[in-house]
Amino acid sequence: MAEPETYEKARKYRLLIVDDELVVRDSLQKWFESEGYEAVAVASGREALQAVEKRQFDLVLIDIKMPGMDGMELQRRLKDIDSELTVIIMTGYASVETAVEALKRGAYDYITKPIDPDELVHLVSNALGHKRYRRELEQLRENLREIYPETQLIGNSPAMRRVMELIEMVAPTDTTVLISGESGTGKELVARAIHAASPRRHMPMVVIHCGALTETLLESELFGHERGAFTGAHYRKKGKFEIADGGTVFLDEISDISLKTQTDLLRVLQEKEIQRVGGTQWIKVDFRCIAATNKNLEDLVKAGTFRP
Repeated sequence: MAEPETYEKARKYRLLIVDDELVVRDSLQKWFESEGYEAVAVASGREALQAVEKRQFDLVLIDIKMPGMDGMELQRRLKDIDSELTVIIMTGYASVETAVEALKRGAYDYITKPIDPDELVHLVSNALGHKRYRRELEQLRENLREIYPETQLIGNSPAMRRVMELIEMVAPTDTTVLISGESGTGKELVARAIHAASPRRHMPMVVIHCGALTETLLESELFGHERGAFTGAHYRKKGKFEIADGGTVFLDEISDISLKTQTDLLRVLQEKEIQRVGGTQWIKVDFRCIAATNKNLEDLVKAGTFRP
């Protein structure tokens, strides 16, 4: 059996290259090593199985056409050993249909020969990122089960599995996310799960309950204010957008904000800069926005109370 998962703590990803052509596997091994990966190259499916039995790999590159055990059979046997192993198929143009069949059987993707190094590095990087986020999401699930043992978010129903799949899909991106649902259904918990599984997870997540504040107070909370900007503004205050720099802003019940604040928010999301209330200086900000509502925004747009 493979050694324990001590590779989680290692600095380098470990790749296995399987190709019967010496020139191909040697060039790929040297190239990956020059890029900072730990790379092992073998010439046959039998050698690949022996390698995976002894060590744990993050990703395997398999040539689909090899004498003896071909790439399809090797993929099947590798998945029997480690069902979570990430596989990328290398194929000639004549065997693309076979490569597509490999995808149906669990390969992450395929690349055609002759191999474009830029395309390959992008593909491997995406595959490893996907694997990492899946692993972190599973850890997040375990953490959430401990912290929120009663929450429905951790259920195993098809609907809850779909929620977790969507979290996994959007977490690694920087896309603005809208979460819709009735009050008490765990919208903030979903937002925290997205943040915790995202590249911004080590930076702050700031929560603003929009429905609990007047327009003036909400603008002060979001954008901050300068000293003397209004009665009671005795000192300069940073807003949530500045405080969350590098992290995530969660706007709960975004449907309750005024049209003016909606316009201001849209500009912030487009331009990535804010101006404190009473200020004249534009300040660059960097945050990911997640919003939630318990209302139907399409109905509000038709009613003229929410911007399209």
